[in-house]
Amino acid sequence: MSTSIAVGAHVEQSDPVAEAQARSMPHVQFFLGDPQGYRGPEFAYAGGAEGLKADAEAAGIGLYVHAPYIVNVATTNNRIRIPSRKLLQQHVDAAASIGARGLIVHGGHVNKDDDPEKGFDNWRKAIEAVDLKLPLLIENTAGGDNAMTRYLDRIARVWDAISTTEQFDRVGFCLDTCHAHAGGNPLETVVEDVRRITGRIDLVHCNDSRDDFDSGADRHANLGAGKVDPDLLAAVVRDAGAPVILETPGGSAEHVADAGWLSSRL
Repeated sequence: MSTSIAVGAHVEQSDPVAEAQARSMPHVQFFLGDPQGYRGPEFAYAGGAEGLKADAEAAGIGLYVHAPYIVNVATTNNRIRIPSRKLLQQHVDAAASIGARGLIVHGGHVNKDDDPEKGFDNWRKAIEAVDLKLPLLIENTAGGDNAMTRYLDRIARVWDAISTTEQFDRVGFCLDTCHAHAGGNPLETVVEDVRRITGRIDLVHCNDSRDDFDSGADRHANLGAGKVDPDLLAAVVRDAGAPVILETPGGSAEHVADAGWLSSRL
């Protein structure tokens, strides 16, 4: 690529190394197990965790793991929060066992009638309770008035809450461009806004959006095929200066095309 920013993609979990090589990409992101289930991480790779770690290292491929979507450590509902925290620890352990560079997790939400402060404090408790063996990258989300990381002021309150924890230096931020756009955060200033709050952006999920600004809808589109200004998408990636993951529709051909689209604009 013509830029120093490394671009990878979210891929199937059965052989992430081969998926990276099919796209000529330096890193990939994938799930370990069912993204919608509480069963815990599973290794679909034929060589198991040890084989995946060794083969990725030998091929020079960086690995990122996305935690299940159902993880919600912010909620006041103990029947969700306690299993979520357990599941988060399991995925931290599993991601660390394959030498992953980070585990990405959504910010979660509280219930409609809850005080959001309880959600922020539950984030603090989660960071204190989970043994972070690798960087935990909290991602901004697209929808919901009760979300912890849709709006910038909520992200700031999460960061305030977790900043008192001993493992705070192991927590990073993943900026999703579709989520920011759909969540109502102007892409013109979002990199600067997030950095002012968190001091860092560790990963960018570069996705176009099928829906309008502030729609609250989390529906990704291929780059240049959605409702986000193409120049803004490229500017966010350039300004963030962090590794990129494409979570756009399709397989290797579509991801290569999206990477080329992005490269030509950087």
